[in-house]
Amino acid sequence: MPNESAVDAALRVLRHQDRSTTQVRERLEASGYASGELDAALETLVRTGVLDDHRFAALRASSLSERGAGDIRIRHELRRAGVPAEVAAEALELLEPEDERARRIVARRGPGAKTARYLHGKGFSEEAAAAVAYRVGDELG
Repeated sequence: MPNESAVDAALRVLRHQDRSTTQVRERLEASGYASGELDAALETLVRTGVLDDHRFAALRASSLSERGAGDIRIRHELRRAGVPAEVAAEALELLEPEDERARRIVARRGPGAKTARYLHGKGFSEEAAAAVAYRVGDELG
């Protein structure tokens, strides 16, 4: 049995970075908290708004988007964090459309196959990567 309460341990986990409910649960389980105490602590933190998967997903999606990630990558990262699919979908809806984000990257890097591969590697859909990379090239040429 750990020395501090599960709520205190969860607050320590959340001190420097917002996390999903699943991430906090996994951290506390690894620290040896009993299931009942863990469930009660998480319920308290969710009820008081300290732990909020919607807020976490929106902030994480925005951060990833600002760093040039496409929707596929963002959805994958949210899934890895244990965010429910419907919450992840809501977070993606809050972002600028994927093709607009791709268009900005193409404007910076230039159109062509190399940029299309870059976009695909950053988690943009094949359709967005190919269409934007080549369409912008047609507009420029």
